[in-house]
Amino acid sequence: MFMRMCALEKMAPEKLAEAAEMLKTLAHPVRLQIVDLIHSAESLPVGAISERLGLAQAAASQHLNHMRRVGLLKSERQGKEVWYSVADERPIALLNCLCNCCGING
Repeated sequence: MFMRMCALEKMAPEKLAEAAEMLKTLAHPVRLQIVDLIHSAESLPVGAISERLGLAQAAASQHLNHMRRVGLLKSERQGKEVWYSVADERPIALLNCLCNCCGING
């Protein structure tokens, strides 16, 4: 049995839209993996992310840029590399919830 944590009808429409956009952005297995990887490392450059996940660097960059545009990640140029870190901790709570629901321990 699940406990209801919040009443969505009490949320402002703009907050509901923001939550929906975050969920749409994260509704991709690669993006979930990227957020988890970056959170575990605190920050990573694009090359390391693409290498660790077995992605083409262009594909990793597209996912990273999309998540940055919606405010889930932030980027910082360090020399020739762009490093990404988590800008919004809410996806981390979602990942933890997914792991708990699936019986996966950190």
